[in-house]
Amino acid sequence: MSPKEPQSAVPAHSKGSWTSFLKSIASFNGDLSSLTAPPFILSSTSLTEYSAYWAEHPEVFVAPAKESDPEKRALLVLKWFLTTLHQQYCSRSEKLGSEKKPLNPFLGELFIGKWQGNAETGETQLVSEQVSHHPPATAYAISNEKNGVELQGYNAQKASFSSTIQVKQIGHALYTLTLPGGEKERYLITLPNLHIESLIYGTPFVELEKTAKIASSSGYVSKIDFSGKGWLSGKKNTFTASLYKASEGEKKPLYTVDGQWSNTFTIKKAGTKDVVDTWTVEDNKTTPLTLAPIDEQDLYESRRAWKEVAENIQKNDMDAVSAHKSRIEHAQREMRRIEKAEEREWERRFFNRVEVKDDDATVQELARLLELTADLDGDKTGGIWRFDATRAKGALPPYHKVGPEGLGLDA
Repeated sequence: MSPKEPQSAVPAHSKGSWTSFLKSIASFNGDLSSLTAPPFILSSTSLTEYSAYWAEHPEVFVAPAKESDPEKRALLVLKWFLTTLHQQYCSRSEKLGSEKKPLNPFLGELFIGKWQGNAETGETQLVSEQVSHHPPATAYAISNEKNGVELQGYNAQKASFSSTIQVKQIGHALYTLTLPGGEKERYLITLPNLHIESLIYGTPFVELEKTAKIASSSGYVSKIDFSGKGWLSGKKNTFTASLYKASEGEKKPLYTVDGQWSNTFTIKKAGTKDVVDTWTVEDNKTTPLTLAPIDEQDLYESRRAWKEVAENIQKNDMDAVSAHKSRIEHAQREMRRIEKAEEREWERRFFNRVEVKDDDATVQELARLLELTADLDGDKTGGIWRFDATRAKGALPPYHKVGPEGLGLDA
């Protein structure tokens, strides 16, 4: 082994199961999330919680609302998006030592909370819901009423194996500003693809690849190109980005950005190369998300529903983990059986499935600009999902008792 190669982090007693797991991945044809991973790589966190990573810097999330110039607003939206990447794709491996396999959400699972900001930022609310199980898809809505800012979206992941785990993210996010005159300014955001590095050593981490884009109804486009570390050179988590007018194209950038999304990046004026802003992750602490106490949460909220599973993963009691997971899975299968027999479908709490033709006209136009139309058919995400604010009124806050009791998980 060369000095530059990392040491294996696979526990001695898990080497056999880890090797078998890697072999099963390499030969597997289907949804990789259904594979059983060795205990040391399991996470006690559900995928529905990942939606919170979009707004763990609430002051950056709402900053575009305070800017009167549309070009600078578009730049602030790009900056906000870039600041979310560390939290979305790097924070777990830093905290836990490696990326872990999350809990697969069940249909109807919820994750609800809020960030309490200062007098200027105000309160930011999060609603995340598992809206589809086959295929698995999570929808989310994050809103700050004080500043007229909303983010909503949905995503699914299609994983495959080609030398390592490759993950295509399907879906999109929609950032909306309500301007002083009441006009809505929309930003359609595509999701980057990713792959998993360092699998063989048992210390997996996420690396982003290819391109993500943001298109605004005000006429601006941001393009972010990811180019992680190569075999021989470069730093991991690197990227370059540019902001340009849609009417003029990317060869005439207004601003450029480069650096590491997991560490530091710099925004520059394209013509002069003058530094406009610099972001360093360690200098910008996140705001904690406030959740209801577990015993006051709805039966379908993630922390309450997975409580016993999470506690036993921490204890490394895999027999208990399997028993509690089986209880949830059995309850869900029974509910699907009853629904099928009664010819009805599970009713989502906070999101509606819409047809492409019925979706917001501005969103459709931005989707065409970003060549997203093929991903808007909904086949790979169970539908196009949009937040229904009327359903949330009266349920949030307080968070607990957002739905009926006795939904199968208390059996």
